[in-house]
Amino acid sequence: MTPFPQRLFCDTSFFYACLDPKDRNHEMALALLTEAQVVEARFYTTWDIVSETVTLLRYRKNYQTAKRFLVDIKPSLHIVWHGDGVHQEAEEIFCKFGNERRLSFCDSISCVVVTTLLDHMPCLAFDEDFRKLGLTIIFP
Repeated sequence: MTPFPQRLFCDTSFFYACLDPKDRNHEMALALLTEAQVVEARFYTTWDIVSETVTLLRYRKNYQTAKRFLVDIKPSLHIVWHGDGVHQEAEEIFCKFGNERRLSFCDSISCVVVTTLLDHMPCLAFDEDFRKLGLTIIFP
C-alpha cells in the first residue's frame, strides 16, 4: 500500500464536500481529511480555488459556511502564486478540452499549476475533469 502523500493539491470539490454534510462525497472527504491529518499533510491550492469555493459555499450553503472557510480553513492552506504564463497555458487547455468536457477555467488553471509549479502533486478532488486531464487523484 502506498503511503498517504504529505503534500496535496486541494480542489473546490474537496473543500465543498468537507463542509456540506449533504454532498454525496462528504464522508469520503472527511476520511481523506483524517488520513491527511494523521501524516500532517500540507494542503496547497490557488486563489482561484479559494474564490470558487467561497462563492459555491455562499450560493449553495450560506454566508456563515463561506466565512468559516475563509476564517478557519484558508489560513492553514499554502496558496500557490502564479502569473500570466499560467493563465496563457490554462487558456490553451480550456480551448482544447473545454467544450467536450465542460471543463471550467479554474480546473484549467489547476491543471497547469499542478503539472508545472507543483511537480504533478497528488490532488484531493471529486471533479472527474482532474482525472481526465491526467492529474493524480487520491481516494481512500
